[in-house]
Amino acid sequence: MKVGIILGDQLSLSLPTLQALDKKRDRLVMAEVPAEATYVGHHKQKIAFIFSAMRHFAADLRESGWQLDYFAYGEHDHGSLPEVLGPLCEQAEELVVTHCGEYRLQQQINEQWPEQLSCPVTCLEDSRFLCSPAFFQRWASGKKQLRMEFFYREMRRHTGLLMEGDAPVGGQWNFDASNRKAYKGDVPLPADLSFPRDAIDEQVLALVEQHFPDHIGNLTDFRWGTTAAQAQQALAHFIEQRLPHFGDFQDAMVTGEDTLFHSLLSPYLNIGLLDPLVVCQAAEQAYWEGQAPLNAVEGFIRQILGWREYVRGIYWLLMPDYAGENRLNNQRPLPGYYWSGHTRMHCMSEALRNTLDHAYAHHIQRLMVTGNFALLLGVLPEAICQWYLEVYADAFDWVELPNTLGMVMHADGGYLGSKPYAASGSYINRMSDYCKHCQYNVKTASDDDSCPFNSLYWHFIHRHRGQFQNNHRMRMIYRNLDRMDPAKVNAMLTRAEQLLADPEAL
Repeated sequence: MKVGIILGDQLSLSLPTLQALDKKRDRLVMAEVPAEATYVGHHKQKIAFIFSAMRHFAADLRESGWQLDYFAYGEHDHGSLPEVLGPLCEQAEELVVTHCGEYRLQQQINEQWPEQLSCPVTCLEDSRFLCSPAFFQRWASGKKQLRMEFFYREMRRHTGLLMEGDAPVGGQWNFDASNRKAYKGDVPLPADLSFPRDAIDEQVLALVEQHFPDHIGNLTDFRWGTTAAQAQQALAHFIEQRLPHFGDFQDAMVTGEDTLFHSLLSPYLNIGLLDPLVVCQAAEQAYWEGQAPLNAVEGFIRQILGWREYVRGIYWLLMPDYAGENRLNNQRPLPGYYWSGHTRMHCMSEALRNTLDHAYAHHIQRLMVTGNFALLLGVLPEAICQWYLEVYADAFDWVELPNTLGMVMHADGGYLGSKPYAASGSYINRMSDYCKHCQYNVKTASDDDSCPFNSLYWHFIHRHRGQFQNNHRMRMIYRNLDRMDPAKVNAMLTRAEQLLADPEAL
C-alpha cells in the first residue's frame, strides 16, 4: 500500500498525487495541523476558507471511492505533518506527495521527511500550473533582467491564448494603457456573490473562533465559496457580470466598494479549486462570443498567465536567497494600524478595512496604497512580506513573496520590476474618490495637513537618488525635483522627517 498526502493548497482532482495512486489499494491522508495553521498569524477567514475547502474536498474524494484518513484540527494531538504521517508510513511502501507551494515546507519534504518517516518519500512535480519551473528556468537562462512582459508573450505563444497564428489578437500584446479609468458611477456595480453555508462551513467557522481568537480579522462577513462547485459559480459570476467592465476599471478604487469589477478568483486558483487554463479559456471564450471587450479579457488573462506564472517562476528560481533581499536597506517596523486599521489616512483606512473584514483587497489597494506606503516609509521587507502572507486569503509564499518583496518593495534591486512602484497621493486621487473623504490635503506636500504620501514620496526620491537617478524611467522625476525651489524641497523633506519620526500618529 502507498500513502498519498494532499496539502491544503492541492484541492484538485488533477493533482499528480491522485494520478499516481490506485484508489482500490492505496490510502490518502489530509490533516489540519498547528504547524501549518500558526507559523504566521493567518487571517481567521484564510484559515476557515482553507479548512472548510479541505473538508469538502475530502468528502468528494471519499464519495468517489478513495480511502482517506482526515485529521481535523483539535481532534488529534499531532503538531506537524510528519507526526501525522509517522504511524501511517510504518505500514506503507511509499509516501507520495506533490511539490508544495512554499520553500519552507518543500525543504522539510526534501530533507527532513525521508529521515523522519519509515518509508521512501516520492515528490511529484505540480503539473497544475501553466509554466513548469524547468520551462521558466530555460526562458530565464542567460537573461540579465527577467521582464514579465516578455515572459507573458512567450506564454501566450505557448498556450495559444488570444492568438491568431503567431500574432496577438488585436495586433498588440498588452492593453494596459486601456485599463486605467477611474470609476465615476456611470456603470452599475454587480451585486456581491454569496454562498449558503452548510454544516461543514458552520463547524469550521466555530472552530476558528474557538482556536484562533487572537488572529487578525473577523468571520462576521465570510463570503468565500468552499467547494469546487461554488468556485465554478464564482467563475461564472465574474465572466458574466464583472469581466465586461473589468478592463476599464481594474485600477479604480471607491470608498465603501470593496470589489468593484474584480474577479475574487485568486483564492480558488491558489488552493486548486479552479484550474488556471480553464479560467483563462473561459475569459477568452467571452471575448470570442462578444460578451467582453479585448482590453478586459487581455488584462485578466495577463494577471493569470503573466503575473501569476511569472512570480512563481521567479520564486522557485531564486529561493531561498531571494527572501533575504533588502537592496534599499529598509529597516522600519510596520505601523500598528496595519493590524488595527485605525489611521486618519482615508485611503489606508479603506484598504485596511477591506483587508480586515474580508481577507481581501484588490491589487491596486495592495500595490499602490498599503504597499506603496510601506515602500515610502522604508519598512523592513520581511515585516511587510509577513503581513501580506498573514492577512489575505489568497496569500501563499510562492505568489506573495515575489509580489511584495520585488514588485511592492523593490527590495530585489530591480530584478522583478524596472522601477519602484512609488507614487504620491496624486495617483490615488486620480484613481479613486479617497482623497475627497480625507482630512489630509492631497494638493500639498509641505504643510502640516499635507498628504503623507506626497511628503514621503519626495523624501523617498531624495534619499534614494544614488540608486535611481540614472534609471531611464525615473530621470524625468529627478529633473523635476532639481527644478523645484530649494526652499520648497527643504520644506517637503522637513515635513517628511516629522512623519517618519512618528508614523504611528498618522
